[in-house]
Amino acid sequence: MQSVSERFLTYVKYHTTSDPRSVSFPSTKEQLSFAAFLAKECEQIGLTEISVDKYGYLFATLPATAEGPTIGFIAHMDTSPDAPGKQVHPNIVEHYDGRVIPLNGLSLSAEEFPSLLQYKGETLITSDGTTLLGADDKAGIAEILSAMEYLSLHPEIPHGKIRIAFTPDEEIGHGVDHFDVSAFGADFAYTMDGGEIGELQYENFNAAAAEITIEGKSVHPGSAKNAMVNAISVGIEIASLVPERETPEKTEGYEGFFHLHDFNGSVSHATMSYIIRDFNPQTFENRKNLLRMIIDRKNIQYKNAIVLNLYDQYYNMASQLNAYPEIIDLAKRALEQCGVTPIVRPIRGGTDGARLSFMGLPCPNLFTGGHNFHGPYEYIPISSMEKAVAVIVKIAELSVGLDFPKTV
Repeated sequence: MQSVSERFLTYVKYHTTSDPRSVSFPSTKEQLSFAAFLAKECEQIGLTEISVDKYGYLFATLPATAEGPTIGFIAHMDTSPDAPGKQVHPNIVEHYDGRVIPLNGLSLSAEEFPSLLQYKGETLITSDGTTLLGADDKAGIAEILSAMEYLSLHPEIPHGKIRIAFTPDEEIGHGVDHFDVSAFGADFAYTMDGGEIGELQYENFNAAAAEITIEGKSVHPGSAKNAMVNAISVGIEIASLVPERETPEKTEGYEGFFHLHDFNGSVSHATMSYIIRDFNPQTFENRKNLLRMIIDRKNIQYKNAIVLNLYDQYYNMASQLNAYPEIIDLAKRALEQCGVTPIVRPIRGGTDGARLSFMGLPCPNLFTGGHNFHGPYEYIPISSMEKAVAVIVKIAELSVGLDFPKTV
């Protein structure tokens, strides 16, 4: 049996960065190539009903060995466009001793990232400092397939039918745009897309995005008084009216935020992109209304020079999962029986599972073991990946005989 770390080290070599500017689906052809490769992996470990559709969704089945609900395990194939994802060269640190890990032009230190100290004596996989690593979410893929191979090789372990899915374009918010819940056919599922070992998540942000376009008026600066409208300056004024303490770098836990993640422009034209996040549905609406009020106020001042396109992206899956406590209990029991302490915390972001839960497939999120996703400081302990495999196997085993209402 191939180890989960060997699988992972193979998968991260595939360039699968998604592209938010693309109009195709999936957004990059490399994701289709990776899906085709993973389909062969599924075949090699004995999975059945393997399919890759025109959108790049890979579905496969591990047949049941006992009566039980049909469980799904889901991970995404793309990596974040926030950092380079091409030519990933993993760095293996054996017997980590707590010291600074030198990378190319960077360093990974416990002073800056205290979580490292949890893994002294263990083997870590890091990026080389020039790219992200890709544990989000190729670790999830490796863990799911390793668990499926283990169950295939151990038919004495009872489990119901298991469906797996690997999705494209999760990182750019389109991961389940064309996901066929009925064809997937699971009663419930888990995304393997979380962080440190033990994470179990069934709450996430309500999410909206705002695209702001500002049309300025370019006039020679020598004669600009009472004539020029500097689109950049208008954008700065808008940003100054957003609460300065309610940004990602100043919030945590259940605190929501406004995040200005893109600002481009000239005197005559500027664009701004915000994401808005909040766990509470009422304060989520209040945040959107505040941004609308800011734009309305500035449009009075600047004669309707600003256009706001504000739209919802996804919602807090807690409202859907509260009706299925047995799914959460199943995951907790599996974690505990694998010697892992459950860490129940809200996702300060979203997963495919959030949208799937609103599409009729209840879908909490479980850990992959990774840290510092979306950047060159990303790392993952091999022992955490191995525990994730064990947890998947245990969930499958404990689900036998579970009385779960059919949702599909």
